[in-house]
Amino acid sequence: MPELNRRLEQITDSVIGHMTALCDALPGSINLAQGCPEHDPPKAILDALVKEAAGGPQHQYAVLCGSPNLRRCIADKYSPLIGKALDPEEEVVVTCGGTEAMMAIMMAICNEGDKVIIFSPFYECYGTDAFLNGAEPIYVPLVPPAYEFDPAVLEDAFKQGGKAIVVCNPNNPSGKVFTREELLLIEELAAKYDAFVITDEPYEHIVYAPYEHVRAASLPGAYERTITCNSLSKTFSITGWRIGFVIAPPKIAEAIKLAHVFLTVGTASPLQEAACAGFSLGQEYYDELVADYAANREIICGGLDEIGLTYTLPKGGFFVMVDITPFLEKPMFKGWSDLQFCEWLVDEIGVGATPGSCFFAEPVNNLIRLQFASNAATLHEAIERFKRLKAYL
Repeated sequence: MPELNRRLEQITDSVIGHMTALCDALPGSINLAQGCPEHDPPKAILDALVKEAAGGPQHQYAVLCGSPNLRRCIADKYSPLIGKALDPEEEVVVTCGGTEAMMAIMMAICNEGDKVIIFSPFYECYGTDAFLNGAEPIYVPLVPPAYEFDPAVLEDAFKQGGKAIVVCNPNNPSGKVFTREELLLIEELAAKYDAFVITDEPYEHIVYAPYEHVRAASLPGAYERTITCNSLSKTFSITGWRIGFVIAPPKIAEAIKLAHVFLTVGTASPLQEAACAGFSLGQEYYDELVADYAANREIICGGLDEIGLTYTLPKGGFFVMVDITPFLEKPMFKGWSDLQFCEWLVDEIGVGATPGSCFFAEPVNNLIRLQFASNAATLHEAIERFKRLKAYL
């Protein structure tokens, strides 16, 4: 057999997928490893989907860079938020989820031997996408428990030739929300060293008071080098619809569009049309969304407090990083990895978690990630099961 792509030999399967498979194989288990909202999508979107499913040209290929209606909705929403009149024809590309959006971005900007700066911890696809496109990731630590970065370390990464930097804001998995001052520093360094800023923002509407989400593209002088990657998955609880999008200056957007077309041709037409209904929702929808997740955060973190486990209170998103050091110090778990501990959690109490090591470039083995996008009843049951862990402390 001819040789396969050698780069794939250096890539491991998704750890989140592995933990989900373990949960699926155990009836009655609760999957807190994969961030999949249990909330129903907004009724307006579901009603629109029924209408679109009735038939018509929307069951055929959409315009390859995205439905004109959806691109117009995106441009209308984000123009005031970014502070620039966006052209839906030239500056918006609809993709098959934020995951494809990030891959298309990397394909558009990376050449062999380029370097991409990535904050660690990170969502698992960032480094892999860069690597598959011939680029070398440079990791800059967000140091637990506050997940702050050292500006000197960040500048050193740019000095090493960082052509782009990926900023997930709010950050998955840590729940960090980058401040305006941090983003201004990142944009200043990117301008100084002539680099792109790729900002991944699927949790933009899930930010807890008193924190606020600042769009990097909205900062003074930043738009021309900033590529915004986003999706509708978390905002409208439609992760399975796979609708992502990119906002970028025309020349960059055109390159991303070319990569997207040859990756997937286009996103599902009826789903794009139905999703447009979500953009008619008022501020009350977003207020209710963040209030629901704030209540879920209280459930999960309150339960962790009761058990006596240490965690970093997330400022945004729906993940919490929990310190499992008290368990790993016990003789029963001596020498265990965080992955072994998470696999044991599924077998022992029927709750799935994600080992934190899969998010870090550094040798971090004492953290696990839990999602709280499930409904309240599921989270309460998960906490009841977690209480059984007290016997091991």
